[in-house]
Amino acid sequence: MQFRKLTTAFLAGITGAMLATSAMAQELTLKLGHLANEQNSWHKASLKFGEELSALTDGRIAVEVFPNDSLGREIDLINGMQLGTVEMTITGESLQNWAPMAALLAIPYGYTSLEEMDAVARGEIGKQIEEQIIETARVRPIAYFARGPRNLTTNKAITTPAELERMRMRVPNVPLFVDVWTALGALPTPMAFSEVFTSLQNGTIAGQENPLALIQSASFNEVQSHVNLTEHVRSWIYLTISELVWAQLSEEDKGHVLEAAKRAQAYERELFLQDEQAIRADLEAKGMTFVEVDQQAFADASRDAVIKNVDESIRPIVEDLFKR
Repeated sequence: MQFRKLTTAFLAGITGAMLATSAMAQELTLKLGHLANEQNSWHKASLKFGEELSALTDGRIAVEVFPNDSLGREIDLINGMQLGTVEMTITGESLQNWAPMAALLAIPYGYTSLEEMDAVARGEIGKQIEEQIIETARVRPIAYFARGPRNLTTNKAITTPAELERMRMRVPNVPLFVDVWTALGALPTPMAFSEVFTSLQNGTIAGQENPLALIQSASFNEVQSHVNLTEHVRSWIYLTISELVWAQLSEEDKGHVLEAAKRAQAYERELFLQDEQAIRADLEAKGMTFVEVDQQAFADASRDAVIKNVDESIRPIVEDLFKR
């Protein structure tokens, strides 16, 4: 009986020591909320970031990832990061509410290729954007992920702006988008995304524009026959951490966070390219025709509308992007 008591006490002591060691090992948990679903490359890259950071810090820093807006909507998360109640999120041009330069993340025809977008995001302009976001929004970009370019879907081939012929099409309720498509010759109709499929089905609108991933997930192939490769918006989005949290990290751990983010960014890009190829193949298999368009004609026709709509503080940069 005495032996059993000693054994029980010994095991309890070992268990307590293990729990104490575990508690000491994990010093910080970063909550990372975002809007994408579990299949999205952003979510998978967020999990990769957590795995890498845990490994680099020997488990001292953990990351909990909350997809599908389950931790809150994008703007709410940014506000929470500024208050110190949320540690991390994935966000992009929404940051222009604080930092006007964040609008440069999604300028129509600002970037005509993924390589050109990368050159801007990694270059001097990208550094200026990040510095302004840190200073005015109080969140710190630590990596960026590419977004699939937006393309126009219709039931006929569209290769030049002249072929739009005042076609009624859905656009998000964004003044810049409305003005750009008006300049291109269409009749843009702001509409909630949830209404687009039915409106295409009953003929209320004749087209819409979105990245391939949304075209696929919304099953637009059932009501549209053509994907016209306008690629009118290429953009990126940031993985960010609260500046309040960043300031509390040691220099060593800041290095670990940046290294984990670098690895997550490379991983996301690999997944992104794979996904784009797979989605196009799937849409083609479902009967959609992909159409090469005169992108320069679209860019030229949209230039004045884009420049007119951006904040004066970034207008010279946008004008320079178009000159390139």
